[in-house]
Amino acid sequence: MTTRLVFHFKDGSLHDETAVYSQRREFRLLSDHLIQKGPSFPQPLDMTVDDRGNVTVRYATDRGEQKVETEHLALPPDVANGVILTLLKNVRPEAPPKTLSFVATTPKPRLVKLAVTAVGEDRFSTGGTSRTATHYVLKVEIGGVSGLLAPLLGKQPPDSHVWILGGEAPAFVKSEQSLYFGGPVWRIELVSPTWPRDAAPIR
Repeated sequence: MTTRLVFHFKDGSLHDETAVYSQRREFRLLSDHLIQKGPSFPQPLDMTVDDRGNVTVRYATDRGEQKVETEHLALPPDVANGVILTLLKNVRPEAPPKTLSFVATTPKPRLVKLAVTAVGEDRFSTGGTSRTATHYVLKVEIGGVSGLLAPLLGKQPPDSHVWILGGEAPAFVKSEQSLYFGGPVWRIELVSPTWPRDAAPIR
């Protein structure tokens, strides 16, 4: 299976991620390719990950110099780059996975854990019909000495929030998350749902 998520920004920036995965008994990432470039991304990058643990990150420095970081990581079966929304649409809200693995870039690639929690249900409406979405929170667990120092140094990534509509055909409804390390939290949502007016952005 292949899933692709593309965002075209008004300033000409591009976020383009293509993930290939299998779903025999369980979801398994086979490859992921992420491209980010343009004014909205201070450090343009092109990252590829494969199921053998080969990770290549091509990026530009502040001076415009082109750099390449190559790492071989021992990737666990639950690595979720490019398929987090797919996974959340296929879990039971009362029993989501406790953690997922994720290859992050700083720009050096490193493996981190995402702690997953279903924190409740939020109501919204679409087509005049009231519906309920499960609210998931994903928290980055850096681990090691770096993880202990991250909050003190202001480098702990913000939590990601994702809302999934359940039922026979689960669907993504909204998310509030950062698309790159150190980046702002952006709200991504479908056009049609209407949320309560007092639902302020989560920080």
